[in-house]
Amino acid sequence: MTSPIPGPIPVVVAGALGRMGAEVIKAVCAAPDTELVGAIDTTAGKEGADIGLELGLGELEVAITADLEGSLCAASQAVRQAGPGGGAVLVDFTHPKVVYEHTRAAIAYGVHPVIGTTGLSPEQLAELAVFAEKASVGAAVIPNFSVGMVLLQQAAAAAARFYDFAELTELHHNRKADAPSGTCLKTAELIEELGKSFNAPQVEEHETLAGCRGGQRDSGLRLHSVRLPGLVAHQEVMFGAPGETYTLRHDTIERSAFMPGVLLSVRRVRSLSGLVYGLERLL
Repeated sequence: MTSPIPGPIPVVVAGALGRMGAEVIKAVCAAPDTELVGAIDTTAGKEGADIGLELGLGELEVAITADLEGSLCAASQAVRQAGPGGGAVLVDFTHPKVVYEHTRAAIAYGVHPVIGTTGLSPEQLAELAVFAEKASVGAAVIPNFSVGMVLLQQAAAAAARFYDFAELTELHHNRKADAPSGTCLKTAELIEELGKSFNAPQVEEHETLAGCRGGQRDSGLRLHSVRLPGLVAHQEVMFGAPGETYTLRHDTIERSAFMPGVLLSVRRVRSLSGLVYGLERLL
């Protein structure tokens, strides 16, 4: 990896007034090596307002704007001479409908995207990986920024060697747009790297309520999604065998738990020359 350019890392946050975006801005402003240079949000009536005043952080002299490309262009021009290991970073917590366009736009402007918004399809990820590599721009798509979740995924992948039956359940707040979560899909993919099949039928099942057994992947793994107010982000992987079950669970109580992973990604993405998927690729 190329050594990073000295000086604070310029950071643009998309989804600045959202729950995750607000936490990111607080973390960026508190860290000694990062500097907030842009705040993107489409909330009606907030255009031009100081993001610091809106979040109770005091005046930051960073105005909220809905102009993503304008912010990316300004951030890119401000560090145009930074060279390898430098440049601005976009942290995106917006919506699955726009995340592909946001990521592609960031790469096109030479701004390194750190994407926390889930919902990108495998085809979109593949296209973005090719685009980032051709542009020599580091990019990171992180389904979950929690170090604890990375540890759960690694434990699940290890346990899968010894169990032939497994189901995954993810639980989130009821304003999450996509299901299953990107984190749950990533966990399933890591388990499936063994190349084995799971959950061989034991009886001829019949659902009296369609979908009650969850979504079934080609590997046989079943994924279940729960959406309720009061939840933040939770995941459970349950393995079964004759006479026993083995359960792994991770609970996020507050969104602040994601901030060490966000800052780690911001610090390391500029040294990449292509796209990585998953926080474990940056640890």
